Amino acid sequence: MPSNHAPFRGRVSLEVLRAEARQELETVIHERLLAGEDPWAFMEELPTEDELVVYLLRADAIASNDGQRPSPTREYRVLRQIALEYPPLTTLVWRLLGRHGAMAPTDGIREP
Repeated sequence: MPSNHAPFRGRVSLEVLRAEARQELETVIHERLLAGEDPWAFMEELPTEDELVVYLLRADAIASNDGQRPSPTREYRVLRQIALEYPPLTTLVWRLLGRHGAMAPTDGIREP
């Protein structure tokens, strides 16, 4: 059932989302260290805890839309909704929008 709002993990607090992201990052780091990788070589390429929170919330939105990758218009709306739901992530969301080239919807373009 399509919705204008993505189900953001059942309105979980940002602290819980950050704890989940921290645990995920710790697991990734542990696995890469066990594989013999040099932490100096990979640590900078890992997302920050808050970036991972945004990526997890974005993944939830994609999953709730039958796994379809979002159009640029929907991508903008999903990320904007994350910023509205979790105000401490607002600056990061806008930085990610700029970094990944996601643009605000242009006039006349409507999402289905």
